[in-house]
Amino acid sequence: MNSKMSFIIASMFIAYIVFAIAVVMVYEPKPEDRSWQERQEFNHNMLSEINIGQPIENIRKLMGRADFTEAKATDNANFQIMFYRTHHVKSDGITTKDECTPLLFKNGKLIAWGQETYDQFLQIPILNNVIPASPPAVAETDSDDLTAPLSEGEK
Repeated sequence: MNSKMSFIIASMFIAYIVFAIAVVMVYEPKPEDRSWQERQEFNHNMLSEINIGQPIENIRKLMGRADFTEAKATDNANFQIMFYRTHHVKSDGITTKDECTPLLFKNGKLIAWGQETYDQFLQIPILNNVIPASPPAVAETDSDDLTAPLSEGEK
């Protein structure tokens, strides 16, 4: 009985060790679940994997959530810029845009990335033909109704 129990305990321990090794070797954390140092290195490496014309969805799958995002619409296109941390500037515990590489998208397709990209984005004119919100609809009434005194039921 004692040797059977020892064998079962040893088997369970070995199975646990094999499982732990398999998890460590197979598990790949999402980019946003990494430390800032790991994420910075990951993002820097992923920049060599992206291509002009790549859809924004593919970039999000590849690189994860951006650190900063901005967007604007023009008369003929929609632009979005996403910033991914790629280098360290100041040890203050806060990621800033100057520690990120911007990726610029036009109508959901990657058109540029790199340090000058944000300046290009800022110079894109914003939509000129903004349509004002329509005023709320007013119910039509007879002019007599406005001056007539209210009956007891309407007060």
